[in-house]
Amino acid sequence: MQVMAETEKLYYSLRETEKETGIPASTLRYWEKEFDELQPRKDGHGNRYYTRDDQEIIKRIKYIRDELKITRIEAIRKELRMNEKHSDERQSALEILLRVKEELCEIRKMIK
Repeated sequence: MQVMAETEKLYYSLRETEKETGIPASTLRYWEKEFDELQPRKDGHGNRYYTRDDQEIIKRIKYIRDELKITRIEAIRKELRMNEKHSDERQSALEILLRVKEELCEIRKMIK
């Protein structure tokens, strides 16, 4: 179980979520219509607010689309439902590898 840091917010704006996930706002709005798992809160003006869980779902959809090369919406839905845990593990492994790569690049810069 993940412990929430004191400074971590409960809700993130569309722009913050766009920046965190790397997914454009227009795609986030489209995915909201296509995936029942993604239901951000909306205020009286229609502004969307995403939780960390929402952002994790977005990252999982992005992983399935980009890394697993599954592009059909129905196929992504199926992957989300059937392999949620397995996809999470692969996504976590990929994120760890990307962090290691960044650290190695920084070490290389320091050596040069």
